[in-house]
Amino acid sequence: MPGGQGGSAVPWWGVASALLANVLYSTGFVLEKRALAGLPALSTRQPVRVVGRLLSSPLWLAGSLALAAGFAAQLAVYRTLPLAAAQGLFVSGLVLLLLLSSAVLGERTSGRERQGIVAILVALVLVIASLQGEDARAVARTAPPATLLLIAVPSLAAGLLLYRSAERRARRRHRLPTAGVPYGVAVGLLYGVSSLAIKGVSGLLAPHDLPAVAGRLLRSPYPYLLLVTGAAGLVLSQTALQRCRASVIVPVCTTVTCVFTVVCGTVAFGEPLPADPLRRALRLGGTAVAVAVLLALPRHDPPVPEPPDGTPESPDEAR
Repeated sequence: MPGGQGGSAVPWWGVASALLANVLYSTGFVLEKRALAGLPALSTRQPVRVVGRLLSSPLWLAGSLALAAGFAAQLAVYRTLPLAAAQGLFVSGLVLLLLLSSAVLGERTSGRERQGIVAILVALVLVIASLQGEDARAVARTAPPATLLLIAVPSLAAGLLLYRSAERRARRRHRLPTAGVPYGVAVGLLYGVSSLAIKGVSGLLAPHDLPAVAGRLLRSPYPYLLLVTGAAGLVLSQTALQRCRASVIVPVCTTVTCVFTVVCGTVAFGEPLPADPLRRALRLGGTAVAVAVLLALPRHDPPVPEPPDGTPESPDEAR
C-alpha cells in the first residue's frame, strides 16, 4: 500500500483521494453559488424549471462537473478507508470552502464561523492520527438491503419534511433572515443517504468484470437511492444555495452528512471502530468536534440595516 510498509502505515492513497475530493467539491459549490446569483429566483414548486435554468448556465455546468469529479474521488476513498475515517477527512473541506466563499463570493464569516474553521482543523488532525494501514482491511463492501432501506427511507422523509417546514417559516413576515441552517440539515440528510449509496456502489465495482458489476448494481438498492437523492438534492440544494450563504449552507450540510454517514453507515455496513482505545478515542473525538461545529453556527443572519435614504439594502450589499 502506498505510504509505507507493514500494518502501521497510514493509507495515504485514501487520504489523498479525500483531500482531492474536498478541493473539487469546494470549487464546485462556489462556482454554482456564483452562477446562481445571476439566475432568476428558483422555486422548489417548479422543479423542471429549476433544472432548465441551471442547465442554461455555463458557469453552473462547470461547477457541476467539478462536483462530478469529486464524486469519482469519493468512490476511491470509500474503497480505501472506513466510513468514520473518510467522513472525518471530508469535513476538513469546510476550511477550503469558507476561504473560497470569502475570497470569491465576498461572503463575510462571523466569529463563531471562524472558530468553526479552527475546530474542523482539529477534527482533521484527530482523524488522521487515528488511521493505520490495517484500516484498509476493515472496509466493508456491501450492506444488507433491508437494513439500508430501513435507515434510508425514514431519513429521506425526515429531510423532505424539514425542508418543507423551513420553507413555510421563511415565508412568514417580520422574521429574521435565515442563515440557512434548517435547509442545510434537510439537504444533509438527503446527501447522507446518498453517501451510503455511494459507499455501496464503490464496494461492488470491479473493473475486470463489468457485465457482472452492472448486474449486481441493478439488483441492489444503491443506484435507485442515488437517483432519488440526486434528483431531490439537486432542486433543494440549489434553491437553498441561491437564498443563503454558501459559507453556512455547505458546512451545515457537510456536517450533517458526515455524522449521519458515520452513525448510520457503521450500523448498515458493520465496519468496526479501531480496537486500540487511543485510536478509537481519536476517531470518535474527530466526529464529536464536527458536531460541535454544527452547534456553534448561528441560525440567523443579522438584520439587514437600512441606508440613510430609507431604501432597504440588498442582502449581498449588506455582506
